[in-house]
Amino acid sequence: MLQLQTDLEGKKAYFGDLKSRIQSLGYSIGGNWDYHKGSFDNVLHRDGGETIYLRLPFEVLEGDLDHHEAYIRFQTPYVIKHVVNMGLDTDQNSLLTSTGFDQFQDPVDKDGHIENKNRWAHAGEQAVQQVVQYLN
Repeated sequence: MLQLQTDLEGKKAYFGDLKSRIQSLGYSIGGNWDYHKGSFDNVLHRDGGETIYLRLPFEVLEGDLDHHEAYIRFQTPYVIKHVVNMGLDTDQNSLLTSTGFDQFQDPVDKDGHIENKNRWAHAGEQAVQQVVQYLN
């Protein structure tokens, strides 16, 4: 995991407004959200079973995350690499796994080693800056 030093940390926004604005940049709500915290995730790079994500974590200050009007504050953004098994999962018996990719499987490595850290830190910082522009 690469923590990024950006202007995003501490910025506040209304969840629904920001979500609709940054979807065009490729962001989606991260899968580990709950009513009081979450993240916006964006794919920086994908190659086979390896994906490098930019994650923009936030906490909910007012309301609940399942409401458009929830008021959020961003925490420190970071870059993370997930590695998933692209082969067959012999423990599962489904059509998804027989195709060689199960979108619901856990990553083999949730925090994989990131090579060329400067490249991904720079790419993450540039992507965060685009989001910051929507907040100003």
